[in-house]
Amino acid sequence: MSAEPIPISPSRSTTLDTPTLSSQSSSLPLWDRITTWASENKASVYTIAGVAVIVSGAGAIYYLSDSRKSNKGDAAEEKKRTSKKERRKAKKGKEKGQPEAREAPKQTGAVEKSPTVESDPIDDLPEVDESTVDKLSEQERKESSTKLKIAGNKAYGDKSYNEAIKLYGKAILCKPDPIFYSNRAACYNALGDWDKVVEDTTAAIALDSEYVKALNRRANAYEHLEKNSEALLDYTASCIIDQFRNNQSAESVERLLKKVAEAKGKAILEGKEKKLPSPTFVTNYLQSFRAKPPPEGLEETAELDEDNGKGQLRAGLVEMNKKTGEGYEKASAAFDKALELRDLGDHEAFAYNMRGTFRYLRGENADALKDLTRSVELQPTLSQSFIKRASMHLELGNRDAASQDFEQAMEQNKDDPDIYYHRAQLHFILGEFADAAKDYQKSIDLDRDFIFSHIQLGVTQYKMGSIASSMATFRRCIKNFEKTPDVYNYYGELLLDQQKYQEAIEKFDTAVEIEKQTKPLGMNVLPLINKALALFQWKQDFQEAEKLCQKALIIDPECDIAVATMAQLLLQQGKVTDALKYFERAAELSRTEVEIVNALSYAEATRTQLEVQEKYPQLASRLNGMGPGIGGMRG
Repeated sequence: MSAEPIPISPSRSTTLDTPTLSSQSSSLPLWDRITTWASENKASVYTIAGVAVIVSGAGAIYYLSDSRKSNKGDAAEEKKRTSKKERRKAKKGKEKGQPEAREAPKQTGAVEKSPTVESDPIDDLPEVDESTVDKLSEQERKESSTKLKIAGNKAYGDKSYNEAIKLYGKAILCKPDPIFYSNRAACYNALGDWDKVVEDTTAAIALDSEYVKALNRRANAYEHLEKNSEALLDYTASCIIDQFRNNQSAESVERLLKKVAEAKGKAILEGKEKKLPSPTFVTNYLQSFRAKPPPEGLEETAELDEDNGKGQLRAGLVEMNKKTGEGYEKASAAFDKALELRDLGDHEAFAYNMRGTFRYLRGENADALKDLTRSVELQPTLSQSFIKRASMHLELGNRDAASQDFEQAMEQNKDDPDIYYHRAQLHFILGEFADAAKDYQKSIDLDRDFIFSHIQLGVTQYKMGSIASSMATFRRCIKNFEKTPDVYNYYGELLLDQQKYQEAIEKFDTAVEIEKQTKPLGMNVLPLINKALALFQWKQDFQEAEKLCQKALIIDPECDIAVATMAQLLLQQGKVTDALKYFERAAELSRTEVEIVNALSYAEATRTQLEVQEKYPQLASRLNGMGPGIGGMRG
């Protein structure tokens, strides 16, 4: 569950596609939180090197554009889209000898018709081969290629694909036209010969680099060959050429981004070292539970031999309280060793609780669940183990199991305020804000000294639209918890969402100063990141925003929110190569499969843009001309 309040999603238009961000330990996965703003404000998008992108709540990326229309169009599709008046104009133009346009069809298997009438009978179909074609005049080659193509189209329509392949092949001998190659590829497509489809569409694209139909057809073949990165590149180029008007191509980009990201994400997970996340994440998770004194007999002053289980359990608690990366690593090792050495007496359930907690933080979910289950079996009154297990069930998408754990915890201790706080988080995530507010208030009634119940109540009121109540809650928080940096940080988020930039920055600065004074070795870097976002949104001050993110990363190099924010800041400036590195780093730091896939979706979208510009340089300038510029907005 969240260590601190789940973040606000700005309702105002901001240029950077990143919401004001909360603690890394928010119950919402990191990339869900990063995409929350875009999913709730789908009219607003940011640009990647001039390409408009919308990110859905599921992390899928859509390429859209409201730019000028393409001058290419398939006759049949165009006929469906145009009015009767426009059709009559097109007919008159054709009668005057204007050539028929060409566009990507909806089906990758369809062949292209000749601009001439193709229903006429074909007389004297020419016999052409490599030995005779050179003897034909240019005019004879042209006429022969047309007849052969018409015959090929008829054979294709009759599903005589092998015959059509031969006829298109002869037409190519007469005239190496990209349409002929693409139509022969359609035959191979029907036969499922994907390598041949790639070969012929590649030849067509070599003759016409902006041949949308051939790009789509090759992309489809690549996808069948499981060459998903190549397919993604072709679909993306197709979208750009077609001015993002072809919904099928745009949907294919989305599908391929997800497929490529999932494949790479699976590989990352399989090879991912199980280690603790950043100190910021660990601290925020641990402080989501009310601070309690160590169990009797495990106090820091107790005389315990560290060669036994109790001594290691006490050593782990001491290291954990340092709130540093090194301290958390030592604490994790100590809790592991404590259960290896045994001799824990009445503290065995507590030891399983602590080892399960750090196993969860390391991403060892199955083992963590076993430890927490063993903990509640040994000591059902240890309600914190039920709560932590509920957090895991919720993260794994099992709401019923999470609800059951909360019920069991309440049966053991209905006056434990942590139960209500964390159950409120479940309601909040599910959008059940009224129920969340009740549970936060109940948590406060049972213990008014836990700051995060107050903060999260204010956040919930804000989400419910009770702005005045929310502001009043935060003002009371500042009065009652004036030395707590988190209050200023999250109050600043609310102010930032209301575009009260100066006031927001003042609150973030206050949070930073208190962090420095109270936690010099384990400073929470979130106020620095929030200030970076505020300066960017207010003044488009990229330079200062980058400096603040870099500072956050010096303090906490493993902070995934700082990495993700830096990536998007670089993207806004058109520094695509640098942004890609940060997106890939964000994927490495992500804990869950969902977070990894979403981070990689950004990375793959960015990488594909670079490849398009490299492989199709003529499209790069077109991209820049299509949008309002790097970092601009489309409404």
